[in-house]
Formats: sequence, structure tokens, C-alpha cells
Amino acid sequence: MADAQATARTEEETNAIATPEIVQSAHERFGDPKNFINRELSWLEFNRRVLEEAQDQRQPLIERVKFLTIFSSNLDEFFEIRVAGIKQQIESQTSELGPDGLSPTEVFNRIQKTVRELFAEQYTLWKNELLPELAKNGIYVREISELPAKRAAWAHRYFLQEVFPMLTPLAVDASHPFPHLLNRSHNLLVRAKTRRRGEPLHAIVQVPRVVPRLILLPRGTGANEPWEYIYLASLIKQYIGELFPGLILDGAHAFRVTRNSDLYIDDEEAENLLRMIEQQLRRSSRGNAVRLEVEADCPKDFLSLLLDFFNLTEADAYKLDGPLTMTHLAPLVTNDAFAKLKDRPFQPARDPALPPHVDFFEVLRRQDVLLHHPYDGFDQIVELIEKAAADPQVLAIKITLYRTSGDSPIVEALIDAANAGKQVTAIVELRARFDEATNIQWARRLEESGAHVIYGVVGLKTHCKMLLIVRRDADRLRHYVHLGTGNYHPRTARTYTDFSLLTSEAQLTEEVATVFNTLTGLAGYPGLKKLMVAPFDMQSRLIKCIERERDNALAGKPARIVAKLNSLVDHEVIERLYEASCADVTVDLIVRGICCLRPKIPDLSENIRVISIVGRFLEHSRIYY
Repeated sequence: MADAQATARTEEETNAIATPEIVQSAHERFGDPKNFINRELSWLEFNRRVLEEAQDQRQPLIERVKFLTIFSSNLDEFFEIRVAGIKQQIESQTSELGPDGLSPTEVFNRIQKTVRELFAEQYTLWKNELLPELAKNGIYVREISELPAKRAAWAHRYFLQEVFPMLTPLAVDASHPFPHLLNRSHNLLVRAKTRRRGEPLHAIVQVPRVVPRLILLPRGTGANEPWEYIYLASLIKQYIGELFPGLILDGAHAFRVTRNSDLYIDDEEAENLLRMIEQQLRRSSRGNAVRLEVEADCPKDFLSLLLDFFNLTEADAYKLDGPLTMTHLAPLVTNDAFAKLKDRPFQPARDPALPPHVDFFEVLRRQDVLLHHPYDGFDQIVELIEKAAADPQVLAIKITLYRTSGDSPIVEALIDAANAGKQVTAIVELRARFDEATNIQWARRLEESGAHVIYGVVGLKTHCKMLLIVRRDADRLRHYVHLGTGNYHPRTARTYTDFSLLTSEAQLTEEVATVFNTLTGLAGYPGLKKLMVAPFDMQSRLIKCIERERDNALAGKPARIVAKLNSLVDHEVIERLYEASCADVTVDLIVRGICCLRPKIPDLSENIRVISIVGRFLEHSRIYY
């Protein structure tokens, strides 16, 4: 539908642009709440598809474990942001309903019901399939009670030498209030009695974050020696009595708390956005509790005590028949010794138009280059930026940075360029969720090197991925551009599918320069021909494209819509797709994550097919046809 896209978007969906008359007409016909799937419930179905990858016996064993860890990590973030927001809506007694017609309370109730079902599937899979399969391959994750005497003795020594010095029992009584435990922290609630008094005493023991959560037991040098692991939390629980000499232990149970981690930034009040986000980051690990995970055998009185401590209800508590998080299994996934149990290594190709030691600028003066990552290596983009930084004919580099790695060669190249006297402008999005700290670090380093660092547009997230290089060629100053669907993040580029367009085409590069000027200056958005820019005109132009296909179908002309998306939530776009379907337009949607559209409903969406691709690579590219 357009040669390229550039987006600067808010956290919510892009602003409505279509005229009220058009919206009203489509909304009257297709706006019934039953026509929409709730976005949170749709996301849970996406995470179910991740879990299904772990359940797929065709997958290599360690890849199945990897998907199990991804499922858990995804769910953590979902509770930290989405469920936290829903609970706030409930507490504020908001009566506003979404397009699906569900109230916040109804959504929360359905979420916790679905999550319990998913947890049951996850832990059944771990205990009944993956643990036995790992054991068949000489990999064991053992309980302390299973260890033979020599192994148990080693575990005890490890506890005394490496763990015990890190533990701090925190009493909980009238003079010792319940400690504020960090988000995703793993802890034990201990109850004990003195020999003279029968009144129970309570204490919290935090599982230290600086000790590996999955501990590898010593193994021999032979190729067939088993790999044996134990959980750190289980080790502490086994020997926790040594922290309380003179007391009689009456129970110790592990629990894990998830907190609201969203950042609340008032752009109008934030005179210094960087400083405000730093302050919010420090507070985010101490937000209100939104979920409590406990062991399956946690007694009711222990659970009630914890719920009171965290101001939660039983609906917020999840009893888990196994480790309190599967993210601690990451050492199994990263162990190179298990290569035979993983996918075969993947080696990206180099585009024939960009052979080693190529002059990128000479190539781009002749032709455009479209790369499909990770099949085409992202190293070629890194190489372009590094060459631009070192090229004496390059006068200026402008870039948007949404997410990048902590050791980013791209940012290092930008720093080198600024140090060499080039004009470097970086639009760094400080509110890229869960990457705020990394972006603050790079923003400071870029500023120190002399680069111009812009923190985006007030009220918007700068989500576009654009690079503009200004070079003095033999004939004139020329713009070279990179537009991508993915981030300038070399690590995730190895596992995310994305597109990169490299071009020096005059109109497109001029429009990219215009978008940069809109983001960095005071000028309003002028409207462009080749680029769609949210929230200014992307939605309205997409709707016009859908309407064009609808009109073609009604006129008996060929009509087709194909789109590949991360998510589909915008109810106005969905209503237009329903309208196109009713006009007999064939619509194929490839949606990785959330999809609020209901496909294959007679007299509504029978011509719409939706598929989701979840697999080895994270499908991140966006394509509209």
C-alpha cells in the first residue's frame, strides 16, 4: 500500500483520522461488541500458541524448554503492565467498556480463569514430558531430597559457602513491618516458634539475585557424564533452619510477587523527561503488587497472611505445582553442550548486491536494496552505519533509536562520527518499555560525544526506525536512507523477521528528511506521498486503501487485501475490513499477536482468513498489499 512506513505512535492505538460520516456508517453496521475479541484475551491466546510450541514434540528438546521460558517471561510482562492497568480501572470504578463490551471486572475474571488453565498445561508439560525427556538425555533438574549422600553433602557445602552469607532473615512483627519486596523477587515465608513461647514468629528470606537460580552440580570430564541441576530456592528451603538457631521451624514456603511496572509520565509536567523517567524506573520495581505465585502445598493460613501483606485477594494468587517461574531454566537453553538438542545453527546470507568491502553508496546510487532479516544478515546495516561514521564525505547522520543492545556497535559508530566532527542527531525514545535504562545510558553517552539527542515528541512514542545519511558525492549532496520494520538491535535482529529498505531515491529520502524535521523541530506534519506516518495519516490512508478494494469488488474488478501485522486492535480498521469482506473482498491477515477481529463469521467476515505464525523466529515485519 505504500513504499515504506514510518511511525511515531502513542501507547494506545493511532488517533482516528477518518471522517465522522464514514466512521458512523461503518460503526452502525459492524460496531456490535460481539464482533470484537477482547485484546487481553486475544493476547493470552497468542501466549497459548507460544506454549503450544513447547508442547510440539517435533521441536528439538531444548527448543521446547526455551518456549516454556518465553511463555513465563511473556506472562510476567503481561501482569506487570496489562493486568496492572485493568486492576487500576477496577479500583477507580470506571464504567467505560471497550469495543468488545466487557467491563474491566469481566476482563479480569476471564484473564485469571484462562491463566490458571495455561499454568496447569505448562506445569503438566514440564513434569510429565520435558523433565523425563531431559533425563533420557542425561540432563536432570533434581529436588534436594533426591540427591544421594555425596551430592547432598556438596549441596550443603555450597549453601554454607556461597548462599548462607547472602541471606538476611527479615522478621515480621509489630516492630518489624513487612519488607517491601522487589518485583519478580523470589522469597520464602518462614514460621517458627521459640522453645519457651508457643506464639508463632514470622520472617521473610529473600532468595539472592546474585546467585544462579539453577545450580549445576559438579560433573566429571567424560562425555557421558550427566548434567545435574538443583533450584536455588529449593536449596535455601532445605537448609533454612540454619538461619534460625534456637527456634523450632513450623513451615517455610516459597512465593513470588509481580508488581505494577508501568511508568507514569506526564509529558506536560515533565520539564526534564530523562530525569523523570529515571525516577520512575527506580519506583517501578516497587509498584503495587498485582500477582502472587505460591507453591502448590502452601497452607491456607500462609497464603492468607501473604495476601494480607500484599493487599491482594485470592483471585490474584496462583498455586504452582513446580518452580515458581520457568524463566530460571534459561541456563539449559544457553548451554552450548546441548547443541544436539537445539535447532541447527542458522547462518544469515549476504545480499549479492552488497558483497564484502562494497561501496554502499555507489550501490545505492544505482539501485534500491531490500533485505529480509534474519535470512539476510543485519550486519550489513551495522556495516553501513560504521562506514558512514568513518567516511570523510559523510557530513551528517540522523537516526531514531527505539531499542538497541547494551553493547550496541551502532551507537558506538554514532559516537565515533560525532567525535569526528560529523553532525549526528539521534532521536532516542526513553519510553521504550523495559529498555528505558539502556536508552538513558546511550543518550548520555551520545550527548557527551557532541551528538544532538532528542527525546521525541511530547505525547507520542517515536517508534519508527529510520536512518538518514547526508553525503557529499562528486555531483552534489545526496541523501541515503535506511527504513526498517525492526529495531537497530543487532542481537534481536538474529531472531526477529524484519525488512530493511536501503535507498537514495530522491522523493523518498526527502520525505524521510521531512519526518526527521517534524520530530526534531517545531514544524507541523505537512502530509507526504510515499510515507504513511502515524498518528497523522496512517490510519486514514489505510482505510482509504481498504475502501478502494471494497469499491473494486463492488464494481466487479479484482480485489484483494493481504496484511502481515504484529497486532490488529484498531476497531475502525476492523470495521472497514468487515465492510470489505461483505463486499466479497478476499482478505488474508497474518497476525502474530493480538487480533480483535473475528474471522469466518457468516455475513460479517466469511471472506477474512487470519493465521498466526509462531516459531523459531519472532515474526516482526509489517507488510500491506
